[in-house]
Amino acid sequence: MNFNIQNSFTSALPGDSLLENKSRQVEGAGYSYVIPRKASSPKMVHFAKELATDCGWTLQDLQSDWMLSLLSGNEIHPESKPYAMCYGGHQFGHWAGQLGDGRAINLFEHIHNGHRFSFQLKGAGPTPYSRNSDGLAVLRSSIREYLCSESMHYLGIPTTRALSIITTGDEVLRDILYDGHPTMEKGAIVCRLAPSFIRFGNFEIFASRKDINNLKLLTDYTIQYFYPHITSHDNTKYLDFFKEVCQRTIELTLNWQRVGFVHGVMNTDNMSILGLTIDYGPYGWVEDYDPNWTPNTTDAQGKRYRYGNQGNIALWNLVQLANALYPLIEDVPALEEVLENFQSTWEDQYSAMLARKLGLNTSENDHKKLALELTKLLAEVETDMTIFYRLIAHAEKTMINTDVFQLISSAFYNLEVMSEEIKIKWQNWIDRYLNCINADANSDLERKTKMNNLNPKYILRNYMAQLAIDAAEKEDYSLIEELYTMLKKPYDDQPEYEKWFAKRPEWARTKIGCSMLSCSS
Repeated sequence: MNFNIQNSFTSALPGDSLLENKSRQVEGAGYSYVIPRKASSPKMVHFAKELATDCGWTLQDLQSDWMLSLLSGNEIHPESKPYAMCYGGHQFGHWAGQLGDGRAINLFEHIHNGHRFSFQLKGAGPTPYSRNSDGLAVLRSSIREYLCSESMHYLGIPTTRALSIITTGDEVLRDILYDGHPTMEKGAIVCRLAPSFIRFGNFEIFASRKDINNLKLLTDYTIQYFYPHITSHDNTKYLDFFKEVCQRTIELTLNWQRVGFVHGVMNTDNMSILGLTIDYGPYGWVEDYDPNWTPNTTDAQGKRYRYGNQGNIALWNLVQLANALYPLIEDVPALEEVLENFQSTWEDQYSAMLARKLGLNTSENDHKKLALELTKLLAEVETDMTIFYRLIAHAEKTMINTDVFQLISSAFYNLEVMSEEIKIKWQNWIDRYLNCINADANSDLERKTKMNNLNPKYILRNYMAQLAIDAAEKEDYSLIEELYTMLKKPYDDQPEYEKWFAKRPEWARTKIGCSMLSCSS
């Protein structure tokens, strides 16, 4: 097994002068060295074969005892020195101070074919940033992170990856509902990969402490390794960097909206400086279209992180990043201009994305207007977003002046209670849509192909993940494998998995783990 290990982050920034692994404030440092806790009886649950290949490893490599020990934290590669990052963050709109990697331990950076893979274990024990918690993770949350990380990758959405999921053989005490009734659950560890796990909060913590020297070191490091095309100098370099982060954040959040993904905890410490989806906690997928839906029980009243607000929150978070980078840029009007451009760009690209989902010409304002009107119509009755966009792709130019409502009828959860007024609204919208596609030069097949390449047929609905969790708790991992295999081709028809192209079953509407989720993991 070949490793090409680098430790660029720990070489570029100062480390914690204390080596004792106890919860504390860590100042003047970007990280703390820490050794993972040993798992008593680690067992491999699943691993991502394709990702292993990308790292230059074989199936046999992943199945070796030594790799099991490495990915469970029981062995440390001799060329590495594990560490936990120091960062802060705004949580639910309020500055929370120092946060840091409370249950994530970075092992090393592995370079293969010009790609940098930073290896991180989530759930491998406490760090100085654990804030009196145990630093561990449980099987249910680990399965959710593992499956969703890989699902997002195959959807074409920038994300951290998941190489493996391992049970530790140890039990972990968790209060899943935060109702004062904790229970013991199976412990697990996910090995996460990304070019880097640097977050907005890494910059915020230095700025909040007026540690401008380390703020500059961190920013210079990030530009050198992850934005090397930025060749400007002095303050302009840092402004150009901020512009790039804004653009990547636009692309990321638009992709979330496109497929109906709701992050659930868009705190600044959960925002990747590389524009990746990071930290899969109480996430969820919009099933019946509702822009006010949030998957996070902690957010149930305020709905700050609701589906329809993710663009606004991205902007709010970028304002906090701008504040953190200000000491390096020192140009308020320039920063304000970038942020204003973010808002106007996001709104324009959002309507264009909606039009593309319908196979419409994004240069036509009427088409974008029609696509925006659809979102209001989808919210009037319980309509499955994923199913609707796949069904409407079957519309054909010859269907004009016919009853096309039945084409989409199976996307509605309660068609029998739909009022005639709503049905008329739908039929009117369909008639206008058919007029648009008849005026378009593309053939029905060309339009359908484009639509199906944007609108997934299969997503990781919460109830599906919960079924996999329930089986895994009984050491049956077959459903993890089935979902993993299916989600690698989310835009393909895959007739063998047709049973998963279905609305959320009624039993899952309020079942724990199938609707909203807590941060407990």
